[in-house]
Amino acid sequence: MRHGFLLINKPCGPTSHDIVASVRRILSEKSIGHLGTLDPAAEGLLVLAVGAKALKVVELFQGLSKEYVADVRFGSVSTTYDREGVIEQLDPKPGWMVPEMAALQRLIAEKFTGRISQVPPAASAVHIGGERAYRKMRQGRAVDLPPRDVVIDECAILSYEHPDLVLRVRCGSGTYIRSLAHDLGIALRCGGYLSALRRTKVGEWSSEGACSPDQARWTSVIPLKEVLQSFPRIDLSEEEAKDIGHGKNIRQPIKGIAIAWCAELPVAILEPMPDGSAHGRKVL
Repeated sequence: MRHGFLLINKPCGPTSHDIVASVRRILSEKSIGHLGTLDPAAEGLLVLAVGAKALKVVELFQGLSKEYVADVRFGSVSTTYDREGVIEQLDPKPGWMVPEMAALQRLIAEKFTGRISQVPPAASAVHIGGERAYRKMRQGRAVDLPPRDVVIDECAILSYEHPDLVLRVRCGSGTYIRSLAHDLGIALRCGGYLSALRRTKVGEWSSEGACSPDQARWTSVIPLKEVLQSFPRIDLSEEEAKDIGHGKNIRQPIKGIAIAWCAELPVAILEPMPDGSAHGRKVL
């Protein structure tokens, strides 16, 4: 078998867990996880970690940036901030006018680009006192989520013909595109929700190189040695690799997380120790 990452083009409908379960069956491999979920109503790139060794390195990729193509519909609001919720159409307020392209671009540049404050949707997987927010919402209980800072590197208009807006959004981990659509509607005083979402990039990986879940094959798995090429590298002797495998520290000066290699294969995630040695945080 090959340990590594598999790029899947998730369709609308199934959950990310459904996709993982499907690929597990196709590849006959239980050790499969993902680098970040997509909502059932969203489609696009889902990066899977395939094999026990690949699962061990997932922690190194938790903060990857994402890119999306988002469809926003103005004039209505949704209880979930997307098309899956209860949608209520809003009547225009007296004196309200359809925003022009230039005004919309200025608003996005001033309020929705850079580091912004954002409240996640009540129908989200955010934990509140050890419980998922969406579970409290489904039970009719109050959901009070605090705002959080997120980073939006780019929010570009791809097309606009009111009430429909299409955006390309590049953002940091933890950004909710549903909240972005909802907040845009509030800022424009007309309401808005996310009508469609496609994730096009996760870090350096693009949906253009992804396959559908039913086309998942071992030959499509990106080998772990390719996945880890961008991290600092420390080459070990066979004796040092054995020591790391037995839980011993080795005399290798490193400044931060590094990947230990032996015989041209990654063998461990190393971390620095106070005495100047390197410890095998995880053995691959």
